[in-house]
Amino acid sequence: MSKATWQEAFDKAPKRDVDFETMSGVPLEPVYGPGAPGPDGAGPDGAGAEYPGDHPYTRGVHASMYRSRLWTMRMFAGFGTPEDTNERFKAILAHGGDGLSTAFDLPTLMGRDSDDPLSEGEVGKCGVAVDTLADVEDLYADIDLGKTTTSMTINSPAAVLFAMYVATGEKAGTPRSQLGGTLQNDILKEYQAQKEFVFPPRPSMRLVRDTIDFATAEMPRWNSISISGYHIREAGSTAAQELAFTLANGFAYVELGRERGLDVDDFAPRLSFFFNAHIDFFEEIAKYRAARRIWARWMTERYQAKNPKSATMRFHTQTAGVSLTAQQPEVNIARTAIEALAGVLGGTQSLHTNSFDEALALPTEKAARIALRTQQVVAYETGVTNVADPLGGSWFVEAMTDEMERQAEEIFAHIDELGDGSMLEGAYAGIENGYFQSEIADASYQFEQKLNRGRRTLVGVNAFTEGNGDAQPDLLQISGEQEMAQIKRLQAVRADRDDEAVARELDELRRQAADPLVNLMPQLVTAVRTYATEGEIMAALADVFGRYVERPVI
Repeated sequence: MSKATWQEAFDKAPKRDVDFETMSGVPLEPVYGPGAPGPDGAGPDGAGAEYPGDHPYTRGVHASMYRSRLWTMRMFAGFGTPEDTNERFKAILAHGGDGLSTAFDLPTLMGRDSDDPLSEGEVGKCGVAVDTLADVEDLYADIDLGKTTTSMTINSPAAVLFAMYVATGEKAGTPRSQLGGTLQNDILKEYQAQKEFVFPPRPSMRLVRDTIDFATAEMPRWNSISISGYHIREAGSTAAQELAFTLANGFAYVELGRERGLDVDDFAPRLSFFFNAHIDFFEEIAKYRAARRIWARWMTERYQAKNPKSATMRFHTQTAGVSLTAQQPEVNIARTAIEALAGVLGGTQSLHTNSFDEALALPTEKAARIALRTQQVVAYETGVTNVADPLGGSWFVEAMTDEMERQAEEIFAHIDELGDGSMLEGAYAGIENGYFQSEIADASYQFEQKLNRGRRTLVGVNAFTEGNGDAQPDLLQISGEQEMAQIKRLQAVRADRDDEAVARELDELRRQAADPLVNLMPQLVTAVRTYATEGEIMAALADVFGRYVERPVI
């Protein structure tokens, strides 16, 4: 991209109404580097220059980056009953959050109803409990889904919860075409890291394919997958493994869509990513820069994407839950701030900051507010939003970016070989032979060994332990009464619905699931409207797909 081309794109973009200058009043150029408009741009026009918004997007996906708009402050929340979480959502929006991200409890993530015997003691504990369409209606009550984008962290039952969200929006008067948000829906990383799977990999991928197809045809504002490295990193991977496994999964989903007969440019622009922001500051920034570069190159060279948006990686970032400590939990505020800054300097499009008490319990409202305020300090006080890619050109950061890319390409070559030239088949093979699981486990073990031997320092854990005996902060408690309230709510919905209609639609779902060419999303929307429960729907699908049991990795 020439300087003139970048300048034209920059000039067309709207700008935030702020002074782009230092605290001392020194005016700042929007980007610095060879050929750039700033004082360091002494080279000839465009010589050696790569601009923000310029393929392969190492420096950012937009010409104006945060001068036009800040990242979305999308705070993750969910606990107790849908009514409990609805109140927290409204508090987040009132405190300045501009997007919602929904955490579901373990029974919901596993496709079980709240009154399932295996759900006992877990209802509402690690997220909000959802059993039927009635719960989703309560969860987003009095929130304009046409104006507020929503992310849902759900995977194996993702298509079911997606159907409930679509039905809720339409019942409230928002057509599905106007719903905006993201469905995590990244089932591959469940087998690799998080382990919240229900069906075997191939029928699970059929559901992912159906959501891609459905959203491509009917929901232009919806991201049908958030390809997630976050949970891979939380399971113990290195930064390079997080980068490589995540992008390899992304390539597999691209091949899945093409296998369905979709043109890559019809659906790839709505694929999004989700990365961890860990504590090794510069390594994380390099990881994000390398991710954009790799995605752009593979999409244009291997998958022949013609639309620039297909090659433009957009991603959400969450600070590292695994970096938080139960010891001296207030120190986690500092960790989260550093990790958030890495995400911003790496060019994220949205960000969740963890609360300082999350190593102990779900966050209190005060802790969640502090986490949001941390983002706001980074956004409005530090000045890092005034210049795109402020660390671009740093010898260290550029070298780390190249190294992240090199390590990732080595891993891609191995996965491609496993699949005989197919990243999709390589993903299946790597799950079946334990490759991904073994690599993550080995990395996690090696890190723990370094901690135990004192080769790495973790404040409050293996060093600087003064204060570990201090009283713990007030914690959010999820009571047994909330679990019972959710079960009573489920029983009331069952008592009021038309059971014959439920049975009829579940039978139709089984029939359609037996035909691999049928898109199941329309029937799922129809089924949830009868107030069939998530557990009933997942059981009906399991009748056809079977249930997956992982083989131990030796």
